[in-house]
Amino acid sequence: MEIYTVGGAVRDELLGLPVADRDYVVVGSTPEEMAARGFRPVGGDFPVFVHPQSGEEYALARTERKSGRGYHGFVFHASPEVSLEEDLRRRDLTINAMAKSPAGALIDPHGGAADLRRGVLRHVSEAFAEDPVRILRASRFAARFADFEIAPETAALMRRLVKSGEADHLTPERVWRELSRGLMERKPSRMLEALRECGALEKILPEVAALRGVPERLDYHPEGESYLHTMMVADAAAALGLSGEERFAALLHDIGKAGTPKEILPSHHGHEERSAELVPRVCRRLRTPRRWATLARDAARHHGRIHSALEMRAAKLADLFAAVDAYRRPGRLESLLRVCEADFYFLPERAGRPYPQGERVRRAFAAALTVDAAQIARETPKEKIGEKIRLARIDAIRRAERPG
Repeated sequence: MEIYTVGGAVRDELLGLPVADRDYVVVGSTPEEMAARGFRPVGGDFPVFVHPQSGEEYALARTERKSGRGYHGFVFHASPEVSLEEDLRRRDLTINAMAKSPAGALIDPHGGAADLRRGVLRHVSEAFAEDPVRILRASRFAARFADFEIAPETAALMRRLVKSGEADHLTPERVWRELSRGLMERKPSRMLEALRECGALEKILPEVAALRGVPERLDYHPEGESYLHTMMVADAAAALGLSGEERFAALLHDIGKAGTPKEILPSHHGHEERSAELVPRVCRRLRTPRRWATLARDAARHHGRIHSALEMRAAKLADLFAAVDAYRRPGRLESLLRVCEADFYFLPERAGRPYPQGERVRRAFAAALTVDAAQIARETPKEKIGEKIRLARIDAIRRAERPG
C-alpha cells in the first residue's frame, strides 16, 4: 500500500496558499484491506474511505470509462493494479493532477507545476470532454485564480462539449454545487464569463446570458449596460465579503432588464417586477435552498426602493420592512441592504464613499422595532390590530427622524 497526497493540497502548497483539506490516493490496496485497517467506507460510486482518527478522505486509485451521457455516465475501476499515474490522468486540470509522496517528492506527469508558474488552466487529457461538470469546474477555477487564463485548447474543448449537447445532461444538483461555490471565489465574473464564452451560460443561466451588451473588456461601463453591470456587482459582492446567499441575490437582482423594450433604453423602467417574476423560475430550475430564493426575490423586487430610501416617506419604509418580513426576521433586511451596497459599490471609484440610503433604512428599522406590537395586540380589537401596529411603527420612524 502506498499513500499519496493529491489534488488541491499539492497545488495550494506550491502556490504558498494555506491548505484547508487534504485528499489522499491509496495505490495497491483493496476495500477489504482499508476496512481491516479501520477506515470507514463513504463512497457511493467508487471506493472512498474516512481515516479513523483524522477524518480525512482516502480514495483507492481508480480509472474511469465513459459509458453514457452526463455526470453519471461512467464506469469506475479500482484495483491494486491501478497506478498513481493512471489515477492522475482521469483528473480535470493539470494543476489538480499532481501528487506528493510521503517523503515529499512531487509527482507531476502532466506539467501542472509549470502551468501554475505560467498561470494557465489546462485540461489533462481528452477525457475532460467526457464529463460536462468539468466545464463548470474549469470556470470556477478561473474565478478562484483570477490571474490565470484558460488555455486556448481547453476553451475550445469546452465549446465543443457544449455544442455536442453533453452539457444538456448536467444535473441541477451539480450545477448548483459548482455555481454556488464559484460565487464564493475571488472574482465570480470570471466564472460567468468563461461559461458565456463556451456557450454554457445560456444553458445554465439563460436569464443572465440574455442581458444586453457584452463588451470585450469588463473594465468598461457604458450607461445602461446590464450584462456588464451584473458582472461588476457579482465581483463587488465578493470584494465586500457577502455570504453565499447574498452573492446569489446580487447576481440575479437585475435579470429582468433583459425584457426591457428597446425603445425605452437606456432606461429600464419596471425591471424590478420583471426580475422578481424571473427569480423563482431560476431557483426552481437550480433547486436552490428556499432561503436563498427568498432573498434573491426580495433583492430583485426592492433594491430600487432601497436606493431611493432618502426620498421615501416613513409609511413606505414601514411597509417595506413588512414586505420582506423584517419584523420577524431582522437578518433578512440586513442581507438585503448588503446586496444593495454591492449594487452601489460596483464601480471601483465609489469605494470608501458612504451609502446613506442604507444607514437611513437601518435607523428607521431600529425605530420601528421600538413599537411593542404585543401590547398593542392585547389592547386592540382583533380586526384593527394590524393597522394599529403599522401606524405605530410609522409614527415611531417619524419621531426618530424629527429634528431636535
